[in-house]
Amino acid sequence: MTPTPNAPLPPHTIEAAMSRAIDLAQRGPAYNKNPQVGCVILNEHGTTVAEGWHEGAGTPHAEVMALDNLPLEYVATDGSSGPNPAAAGLTAVVTLEPCNHVGLAQPCTLALTRAGIGAVRYAVSDPGHESGGGADRLKEAGIDAEGGILEDTVRVFMRSWLSFQATGLPYVILKWASSLDGRAAAADGTSRWITGPEARAHVHRQRSHADAIVVGTGTALADNPSLTARRPDGSLYDKQPVPVVVGTRAIPAAAAIWEHPQTPLFYDGHDLRAMLADLASHNIRSLYIEGGPKLASSFLKQGLVDEVHAYIAPVILGGSRTAITDVGISTITDAQPLRPLSITTLGEDTLITVVSKTAI
Repeated sequence: MTPTPNAPLPPHTIEAAMSRAIDLAQRGPAYNKNPQVGCVILNEHGTTVAEGWHEGAGTPHAEVMALDNLPLEYVATDGSSGPNPAAAGLTAVVTLEPCNHVGLAQPCTLALTRAGIGAVRYAVSDPGHESGGGADRLKEAGIDAEGGILEDTVRVFMRSWLSFQATGLPYVILKWASSLDGRAAAADGTSRWITGPEARAHVHRQRSHADAIVVGTGTALADNPSLTARRPDGSLYDKQPVPVVVGTRAIPAAAAIWEHPQTPLFYDGHDLRAMLADLASHNIRSLYIEGGPKLASSFLKQGLVDEVHAYIAPVILGGSRTAITDVGISTITDAQPLRPLSITTLGEDTLITVVSKTAI
């Protein structure tokens, strides 16, 4: 049965539902193989009747969860030869274009068609070669499908996943902590702690979201970091990033990194892009660079940083130990353009998040 939807809902109603869908999407695991997706189903009056989100690979997609949560008045009765006609008045609002391929679950386009949904509104088109094209499939089934709803907002939210789909390389987040004047350490090399406990706790949460965490051999030898993601009480987060060390110097057998629950990976650092490609082959889709300044600057110089997290403490240190060294810029007109994303207060410290203009 081809759905016969009611008149389209007004834009402000659809946008409000999309904002809710973004909130729902965040309930799914971050930096997962599959994207974080949320779905809200509205009735002909613009009232929410069901919601869903994707809980990770191998679980129902957001649209399917929402369809499973529909009230019985919109579901086909036992023995029915087709969908419930009442479903034609429903509009599914979803952050990502419904998928159009068979993976671990049936295509969402098929689920929406079988349910008799009358309209679908989505934010971002699915860039996948196999999974894309869902909107065309829906239209062929007589469903009113339209994209671009709050697209810029959702692209920012999904930037890590979208970047990996576009490049095949891990999404690279560069983090540093510095004084107000940009120093990562005092003149004698001490740096613990520039930032306070709130900022450090936030860093560990970010670590837990990443697939891998990277340091240079200089940092590994000087600081002997464990490179784990820890809660404020010292316990480990359930998800731990793979530790990666870049450089040619050997790491002692007694180093803390060997106690990491994940097996460390080592690269000489001569070809960072090739390193990223190899990390992708290990199913690493997001990378969190902890330092030091030389490694951070190398990534910046080669244009391989997608996002920067700068934790700024309200202190002055002076001296030459800057958070970033030479990145190959000799004049102001060559400055790397970045897009401000957010400014967050963490105790007495400030987190400034910016993204590369090519990342979203």
